[in-house]
Amino acid sequence: MSRFAAVAFDLDDTLCRHDHDVDALYRELWPLLDGPPDPDDRVGYLGAGFARLAAQHGRDVDPVALAAAFESVADESRVAFLPGAGDALAAAAAAGPVGVLTNGPEDRQRAKVEALGLGDLVDAIVYAGDLPRRKPHAEPFERLTAALSVDGAETLYVGNSLSYDVAGAHNAGLRSAWLRANPDDAAAPYRPDYVLDSLSEFPGLLAEGTTTEAGDGR
Repeated sequence: MSRFAAVAFDLDDTLCRHDHDVDALYRELWPLLDGPPDPDDRVGYLGAGFARLAAQHGRDVDPVALAAAFESVADESRVAFLPGAGDALAAAAAAGPVGVLTNGPEDRQRAKVEALGLGDLVDAIVYAGDLPRRKPHAEPFERLTAALSVDGAETLYVGNSLSYDVAGAHNAGLRSAWLRANPDDAAAPYRPDYVLDSLSEFPGLLAEGTTTEAGDGR
């Protein structure tokens, strides 16, 4: 029996990884994008982010041309589950409703969801990139728990980012499990409720009586 009424996961670098090289650039670009994407001018939307990124690095570039080139090579369907993700999703589904909350917009993330078959594996997906506020704001988490018809206090959120996933879950009153990339990484100043070094550890976390709390990961 699980101690949680529902479980939700972040998507990128939590459930899946990317099989192309543009994702590292997108992750650097993402914080510089302003609000939800313009469905009628995605190149212009990305171009504004590239202009800010170029300014930060003192580079002289054509941001619109760069954005157009980026769009031409980005294939969001080239993703694969991280080790242990399938078992983690199955364990979560056995415990209750399962959700996915990603900070990306639907027009970028849906290809990943479809490639992974997540639509058949989870009960709700929230694309925070299309909302007025993204993680770590509470609003996306509140939308997810409403979609799952569960209380946030009884929901566990699993993600790889301390500043977005762990902080956001706590802002919304959820419990958090941090999937850290390096066993030597420390969580300070954040305080995840649990620390995972692999999704293969997740079924044990859900088991009644398991003590996988953060401990020295704080």
